[in-house]
Amino acid sequence: MLLHQVPERPLKHPKVLANLLQNVLIQPSESGLRQPLPTPSPNSDHFSFEGKYRYICELLLSQTRSRNLPTGLQLHAHITKSGLGTIPLVSHYLINFYSKNELPLLSTLVFEETQQRSATTWSSVISSLAQNELPGLAIEYFRRMLEDGARPDDHIYPSATKACAIMGRSDVGKSVHCHVIKTGYEIDVFVASSLVDMYCKCGGIVDARQLFDEMPDRNVVSWSGMIYGYAQLGEDNEALKLFKQALYAGMDVNDFTFSSVIRVCGDCTLLELGKQIHGMCFKTSFNSSSFVGSSLVSMYSRCGIIEEAYTVFHEVPLRNLGMWNAMLIACAQHAHTNQVFSLFNKLQTGGGTVKPNFITFLSLLYACSHSGLVKEGEFYFELMKTRYGIEPGAQHYSSMVDLLSRAGKLQEALSIINRMPIEPTESVWGAFMTGCRIHRNTELAAYAADRVFQLGNVSPGLHVILSNSYAAAGRYEDAARARKMLRDQGVKKETGLSWVEEGNKVHTFAAGDRGHARSKEIYEKLEELGEEMEKAGYVADTSFVLRAVGGEEKQQTIRYHSERIAIAFALIVFPHNDRPLRIMKNLRVCGDCHTAIKFMSKCSGRVIIVRDNNRFHRFEDGKCSCGDYW
Repeated sequence: MLLHQVPERPLKHPKVLANLLQNVLIQPSESGLRQPLPTPSPNSDHFSFEGKYRYICELLLSQTRSRNLPTGLQLHAHITKSGLGTIPLVSHYLINFYSKNELPLLSTLVFEETQQRSATTWSSVISSLAQNELPGLAIEYFRRMLEDGARPDDHIYPSATKACAIMGRSDVGKSVHCHVIKTGYEIDVFVASSLVDMYCKCGGIVDARQLFDEMPDRNVVSWSGMIYGYAQLGEDNEALKLFKQALYAGMDVNDFTFSSVIRVCGDCTLLELGKQIHGMCFKTSFNSSSFVGSSLVSMYSRCGIIEEAYTVFHEVPLRNLGMWNAMLIACAQHAHTNQVFSLFNKLQTGGGTVKPNFITFLSLLYACSHSGLVKEGEFYFELMKTRYGIEPGAQHYSSMVDLLSRAGKLQEALSIINRMPIEPTESVWGAFMTGCRIHRNTELAAYAADRVFQLGNVSPGLHVILSNSYAAAGRYEDAARARKMLRDQGVKKETGLSWVEEGNKVHTFAAGDRGHARSKEIYEKLEELGEEMEKAGYVADTSFVLRAVGGEEKQQTIRYHSERIAIAFALIVFPHNDRPLRIMKNLRVCGDCHTAIKFMSKCSGRVIIVRDNNRFHRFEDGKCSCGDYW
C-alpha cells in the first residue's frame, strides 16, 4: 500500500482540553494557598513581546522535562488568554509538552488550532503520534504535510519511518524512502539510519543491509538497527559479526545494541561470551539500563544460571515491564513457581506505574501449567480479564488447555477449546494433543488431529505428536501412517540434538553419534555410568522407543540418546565437582532419559542442568527440580 492509500481516520477532538484548562490559571501550593503563575517583572528584559513568549517557552520546556501536567495546563491557559498560541514556536513547545505527558490527541488539538504551521510544528505533531504508538495518525499527518506543500526534513523523516516500523508496513516505508531520495536526504546519517531501522523491524533485512552498506557515514542507530534485524531473524552469526565490526570501528554502542547482542548470546546459550559483554556493560555503565537488564536476565536464565538472573534483576534500580516479565519467565522455566507468584505480587503493589500485560499473565499460566496448579491457573486467567481488562489471546488459551491437559482434565480442556471466542490455533490443539499423549488417550488425540488437519498446512511437530501418541499406545501402523503423511508433505522430523559449551567451543551431539574426536572416551564413560546406574536400581523404560523393534534393540536405542552422550562428554571435560554440568537440547527430554539423568546425578555426585525445548531441569542427588511434572 502506497502512502496516499493509507486510510483516513477521522480525528476526534473531545472537549477534554477545555475541561482541563478550566480553573487552572492558578494552582494550590504546598501550603494549600493558590499561587499565580510566575510572571516576568515589568522592569526586566522579558517584558518585550519577544522576551515574554521566549520566557513562556522556557517555562513550558521546564514543565515538559519534569512531566508536570497541572502546571503545564496552567501555562496553556495563560498562553490562550494572552494570545501567544498563534506563535509557531509556542505551539511546538505545547505539542511537545502533551506528547511527553502521553496525551498525543491533545497535541493534535493544539496543532489544529495553530494558524501558522512551520516545519517544526509538523515535525512536533508527527513525532508526538509516532512516539505514543499512534502510527496510522502519524502517517496521515505526514501525508497532510506533503499535500500542504511543506518540505520534510531530517527530523520529520525519522518520525515517519518509526511509524512505519510500528505498523510493520515496509510498503509504506518504501514510499517514505522514495520521498527521502527525491528531497536528497538519503545521505543524511540520521534519516538513513532510521530507514535501516525501519526495514529491519519490518523484516526487510536485504533492503536494510543494502542501504546500510551504501551509507557514507554510520551512527549507533544504523549499527544497532542492523544488529537487531539479524538477531530477530535468527541470523546470530551475522549479528555477532556486525557487533564485532562496530567495536573495531570505534563506534560508541548504546543500551539497545547491548540488549540485542545479549539476546543473541541467550538464544545460542553462549554463556562465556554473554559474561564478557556483561563486563562491557559494567565498564560503560549500561548495566543499570532496564533494557540491558531484561536481556541479561533472559541470557543467564537461558544458559541455566538462574542465580545470576536474580542478581541482575535486583541490581537494576528502575525496572520496566520488560524486565519484570523476563524475570517471571525465567522463574517459571526454572520451576521457581513460588517466586513467580511472589514477584507478581510485588509488581502489583510496588511496581509503580508498571502494570501487568498479556506477557505477564502468559508467564503466570506457564508456571501453573508446569506445576499442575489448576486452581491457581484458573484464578489468574480470570484476574487477567476482570481486573486488568486483558482479553485472552490464542497463547493464553493454549496455556490453559496445556494446564488442564497435563493435569489429566482432558474433557475440561476440550470444553475450553469449544468455547473459545476465536478459532483454535495449531498451538491450542498441539497443547491438547500433548496432554492426550501423556495420558495415553489416543481417541481424543485422533479427534484433535482431525480438527488440526482442517486448518490446512500444519507444522511437522503436530504430526510427530500424533505419531508418538499412537506409538505409545502400541498402534504402530497408525503411527507409521501419521509419519507417512509427514513425508508426503516433503517435511522431515527435526533431528534431536544436544550440545555443551566448553570455553569458546560448542560441542553438538545427535543420538548414537560417534563422529566426535573423543567418541571412544565418551562411550566408555557411558558404559561406566550405565553399570553404576543399574547397581543403584535404574531399569530402562523402553516404552519411550516409539518404533516396533525388539527389546534388546530398544534398550540400545534409548541408551545412546543425544543428552546422555552430551552428559558423558561434560563429565570428561569438566571433571571437578565445583561446577554444574549444563546441557542444552532442542527437543523435549523423553521420560526414560529424565529418569536416567536423575540416576546419573546421584551416581556422579554432580549437579546436571538440562534445558529442553520447554523448560529447565536441575538434577541433583537423584532428584529433579520439575518434580517429575513436565
